[in-house]
Amino acid sequence: MIKEVAISGIGEGYASWHDAAMQADTTDGSAYMVRRIYCVGRNYVDHIREMKEADERDPPFFFQKPADALVASHGIVPYPPFTEDLQYEVELVVAIGRRGHDVAPDDALSYVFGYAVGLDMTRRDRQREAGRKGLPWEVGKSFDHSAPCGAITPAKLVGHLTNGSIRLSVNGAMRQDSDISHMIWKTPEIVSNLSQQYELHPGDLIFTGTPAGVGPVIPGDRIDASISRLQPLSVQIGLGRRL
Repeated sequence: MIKEVAISGIGEGYASWHDAAMQADTTDGSAYMVRRIYCVGRNYVDHIREMKEADERDPPFFFQKPADALVASHGIVPYPPFTEDLQYEVELVVAIGRRGHDVAPDDALSYVFGYAVGLDMTRRDRQREAGRKGLPWEVGKSFDHSAPCGAITPAKLVGHLTNGSIRLSVNGAMRQDSDISHMIWKTPEIVSNLSQQYELHPGDLIFTGTPAGVGPVIPGDRIDASISRLQPLSVQIGLGRRL
């Protein structure tokens, strides 16, 4: 269960959700306080082709989601407002365990605490609209409950993942079925590249992109996602405030 942990020293007048940090689940019971959520865009060739966007040789680019967008496995993702096209994207999540910047690719894995299964929930209509206008993706990507994340398995227990199935089903029907070896930019390259743009800290999560097969969900749908050797992730789409 993802927990909110109170932080002392915050001035009066802030709502309670300002006074909390998010603690993600781990398979070994250790505390992992989430600081930031970074996401990699367009990191599987087949997904780039299905979306008909960008060049397959483009360097990685990053966007962010709020830390309190996390949803634990077996949680509810309320259908968000301001969309008629909520879509799923299953992703390998990399959890950072050391502070660093300008990290060399050959040293990047030493900064990884562990791995998890994640979902980059997306208001696809809003994302496409923003893209057409040359605006940031925030409206399509960075909303409440948009970052479900399963329990983090420490790398010391599972090793560093370079291959293995990545799958997602909706109501028992397979929708995404690929292998993390098909990522264009591998974990060491992602960590190194991101560390050139931001200083990394323990508590930073990196969602590493999705393979082909993305599609819409509606209230009542159940999403089951898995990656080889990691704890699976399941969430249900709930009713929400729709505009």
